[in-house]
This record gives sequence, C-alpha cells and structure tokens, in this order.
Amino acid sequence: MERPWSRVPAEAGRALRPYLVGATDEIITAVRAQVPDYQRPLQGNFGTRITRGVTYALNQFVGLLGSDTDLPDTRIYAELGRVEHQEGRTLAALQSAYQIGTRTAWRAIGESPVAESLPAGVIFELAEALFSYVEQLSAASVAGWAEEEAVRAGSLRARRHALVDALAAQSDPAEIEKLATAAGWIVPARLAALVVEDAVEVASRIPGSVAADGPPAGIAFVPAVRDDVEAVVRAAVRDRPAVLGPVVGVGEAQRTAARARAAWSAHAAGHISQEGDPLLLADARLVELLLAATPDLASDLRERVVGPLREMPSGAAARAIETLRAWLDEHGDVTATAAALHVHPQTVRYRLAGLREVYGDALDHPTGRLELLLGLRTPRPS
Repeated sequence: MERPWSRVPAEAGRALRPYLVGATDEIITAVRAQVPDYQRPLQGNFGTRITRGVTYALNQFVGLLGSDTDLPDTRIYAELGRVEHQEGRTLAALQSAYQIGTRTAWRAIGESPVAESLPAGVIFELAEALFSYVEQLSAASVAGWAEEEAVRAGSLRARRHALVDALAAQSDPAEIEKLATAAGWIVPARLAALVVEDAVEVASRIPGSVAADGPPAGIAFVPAVRDDVEAVVRAAVRDRPAVLGPVVGVGEAQRTAARARAAWSAHAAGHISQEGDPLLLADARLVELLLAATPDLASDLRERVVGPLREMPSGAAARAIETLRAWLDEHGDVTATAAALHVHPQTVRYRLAGLREVYGDALDHPTGRLELLLGLRTPRPS
C-alpha cells in the first residue's frame, strides 16, 4: 500500500494538529452546505456519525505523518459506506463529501501559520499525503457500500426467485401476494410466462416483470397491461431464442409457465422449427406440443405415414412426401398443389395415383388425412 505520509516530517504533523483538528466544524459545515443529501440537522445517529468520522480521520492523518506504516484501520469508513447504502444515499453523495472535506482540510493547512515555515518540498509531499490518505478512506467506504449493495441484491434476488417459483407452481394467491410484497413486485391482473436464457437480464428491459435464472433456461413473468405484449417481449429478447406462453390471469400463472417450458423443451429437442424467428409463441404451436408430449405415439404415427414410402427410390420417396404434404396443406386442391410445387397439375395427379396405392382410402377420409398430416409434421427421432 502506498505510504506518502512517511515522507512528511513528524514534527510537521505535530505542528499542524491543532489547525487540522480545529477545522472539523468547518469541514462538516462545508459538506452540509454543498451536498444536498447531507443538508440535515446534526442530531441523533447522523450527527454522531459525521462528527466522529471527520474527527477520527483528521487525528489519524496527523498521527500517520512521518511514519512508515499502512493505514491502520478503515473499518469505520467501510461501515460508513454500508450505512449510507442502508439510508438510501448514493455513492456520488458520499464521494462528493470526501472531496469537499479534502479541499477544506487543505485550505486549513494552507491558511495556518505552520505552512509559512515549511519548505516547498514538504508542502508538496504533505498535499500528496493528504489526497492519497482520503482516497484510501473513500475506497474503504465504496467497498462498504458495494458490500451492502451485494447483500441487498442477493436478498432481493432470492425473494424474486421464490416468487417466480411460486407463480410457476400455482401457489395460493395469498402466498403470491406475500412473496410479491417482499420482492417489491406489483402483481398484474394478467401476465405471460417467458422462457429464455439470462431471463433476469431480459426482464430488466420489460417494465413490471419478475424473473429468475436457472437451467436449462430462466423464466420471467411479463405483465400484459397492453395488447402489444409480443412486441414488448421481442424488443427485450432481441436475438435470443425465447418462448412466450399464453396471456392468462395471474391465477393461471402455472398454465402459461408450463406451456412455455414445454415449448422450450420441444424446441430444444428439435421438435419445433423456428425458421429464423427467435421468439416462439407457444400457443401458435399446439400441434407440435401435442406431438412432443407423446413421443412414442408420435414416432409410431410418423412411421405409419413415412414407413411405406421407404421402399421407393430415395428421390421418388422425397417427391411423394413433398406432394402429399402440399396436397394436404391445400385441402386436396390439385391446381393449388401444382402451383405450390411449381409443376403441372397432371404431374400432381400422377403422383397422387401412386400415393393412393400406398395409403388407399385414407386420402379421402377426414381421420385418415389428419393422421397423414400429423405424421408428416412429426420430426424424425433424434
């Protein structure tokens, strides 16, 4: 640790002590006049704390002059930083107080008769010692403030995590209200669950949301106070893959969370194609979710649809699947199917004749068509 006070003669400290310690009231007055957060009566704990802090700092400084020792004790200043945080004041106010106090103390030194008798070199070393000393006190206060911030943030993070867990688990409404109050969250009438990595960071860009991170992804509950929830969420997630559950009343928070989590799992397993869109709307992909929820049945259904085509040459099988999918999507309209495939309608009819040999009456039966459509939408097993 730097010890610039060791280069100042000890006798200079002894001579300056009455002038520096005597500047205590002047320093406190200057700080209270120039820093709005300290414009308070010197009463109670506030008065005791600021008077003690300034007096201790000045006495410790003059005692260090001429010694080659480290700063002996900064606990009082770390505690000062913690108290400032607890009372809702910012680091800016505290650092301003240190700067004003340093300038006032230096002015007291310069105006003392002792300064006139000190060599210029000693004056220079004295200035460096004072400013370095106050920097170290300020650093201790900043560390104390930061420690309190970390404790407060950790506690708040834990309370919000408990709230998110309760919402996702469909806890009792009274319990939700209790946890929300502890977490400083206003419970909205309607909300939607958002599953995304770094959910806490994403939620910080969505006013009124609450979130918790966790593997494989975090979850946020987003208030639906307006109709543009999707737009708000898109702006917040940016390019991150994310899933948005349905908008529900707060009493159904578990439903939107379960839907969003199921869609996230299905998407991660490759059962839902995003086609370049980072935000997946869970309620727009209910068929895929239904299939993903019963993987064995979905696999059997896919095998029933695709299996018979494996006996064809690979190119013919691919064309058959493409034609069948397009024909089903176009509700059996041959002309529309041909346009979608960029082929002649007669080509579609020819291919359909081959498909009828494979699937028989299923092409003309509503249930058969539905099974074919679902089978084609079921992804290949990974």
